[in-house]
Amino acid sequence: MIVKALTGLVATAVALAFFAVPVLKLKDPALVGVIAIGVLLMVIDLVEKLRSKDDS
Repeated sequence: MIVKALTGLVATAVALAFFAVPVLKLKDPALVGVIAIGVLLMVIDLVEKLRSKDDS
């Protein structure tokens, strides 16, 4: 469980760092919205996986 949480947080942090570059360079509101929705879905998926009883 701890390994799953740690790897999920690392993956989220890496994805945020990756997506931050185009957002900061381009400053397009539509791009910011699409990336925000994608990151939100990624965080929701992480939370669901951490709450699941299946340990696979």
